[in-house]
Amino acid sequence: MKRTAHDIILKPIITEESMMGTAFGKYTFKVAKDANKAEIKAAVEEVFGVKVTKVNTLNCKGHLRRYGRYEGYTPSWKKAIVTLAEDQSIDFFDGLL
Repeated sequence: MKRTAHDIILKPIITEESMMGTAFGKYTFKVAKDANKAEIKAAVEEVFGVKVTKVNTLNCKGHLRRYGRYEGYTPSWKKAIVTLAEDQSIDFFDGLL
């Protein structure tokens, strides 16, 4: 079964640091762990209708959490930092600044 673009892009990451990157055309998303850069590029271009020039990915390790004497790790996840072409922007993020 083929994955859709919404199966690859899970949600945008809206933090102070990631929002500062929007001034330089960089947008941050939480993506599927098994997605590669080509799939992420195609998904962003399909969903938002923009031209992507570069995709950087990071595998984020889960953090150790404790509850009393029990401890475990939060799930690991993957982050993608997508750089858009010079004249492109994603309007979804513009209203948040």
